[in-house]
Amino acid sequence: MGREHIFIIAEIGINHNGDLDIAKKLIDWAVLAGCDAVKFQKRTVDKVYTKEYLDSYRESPWGTTQRAQKEGLEFGKADYDEIDRYCREKGIEWFASAWDTEAQEFLRQYDLKHNKIASAMLTNDEMLEMVASEGKYTFIATGMSSYDEIDHAVEVFRKQNCPFELMHCNSTYPMPKEDANLRLIPVLKARYGCKVGYSGHETGRIVSSSAAALGATSIERHITLDQTMYGSDQAASLNVRDLVRLVEDIRLIETILGDGEKTLSSKELETRKKLRGC
Repeated sequence: MGREHIFIIAEIGINHNGDLDIAKKLIDWAVLAGCDAVKFQKRTVDKVYTKEYLDSYRESPWGTTQRAQKEGLEFGKADYDEIDRYCREKGIEWFASAWDTEAQEFLRQYDLKHNKIASAMLTNDEMLEMVASEGKYTFIATGMSSYDEIDHAVEVFRKQNCPFELMHCNSTYPMPKEDANLRLIPVLKARYGCKVGYSGHETGRIVSSSAAALGATSIERHITLDQTMYGSDQAASLNVRDLVRLVEDIRLIETILGDGEKTLSSKELETRKKLRGC
């Protein structure tokens, strides 16, 4: 058994508020912290939401309808072209969770190594089949989902021989720490015979650090420049300084966990010689 590298994903999501400069600052912090990847969310607004919903009232920095708010949070091709270029320049991977097939098709133009099935998409067969058909390593979030629903998603990916990793997740924003139920991580590993990560929406670092100690093979956390900024995900996000601390915690936990082999270190052998005489 070797030491496992925990894949750390800084979820920018929609916390950029449609501002490319904010997105770049968050990418910079993810690089500085030592994250393995940053992640975004991509939606085709008219496919994900009904016209009635989009026409309804919502006050936001972009206007007074749900459409104005949703479109204000979406990056287009020029934005993603620059994100792709910037991430390559900074030496960090990026990928995104698509919320509809058109958005997934959009992401195919970039040379991304990973896909993500958001918890909300786990029961969307069209999305499952489309993503699995690409054959890219896929993180599958399991928030709001029953075993039967997870069973079905896993079956789709295994039928297409698409590599995947489940992510234990509780879809509340922010999640009360007492709802984390981290003991489910080894249970999911045993049930599905696959790697299991953790996608968190809590405040602070202790839950995510504990998930790493319980064997999570990936950790995904939303990040923000300021938790008081506009946006539904900001309060459930790590500020960038806590992101740096969390990555330090996780890398230390990797070392603490060791490789699972029973060996005597040179220092322990010295102590043995003193205390046992051999």
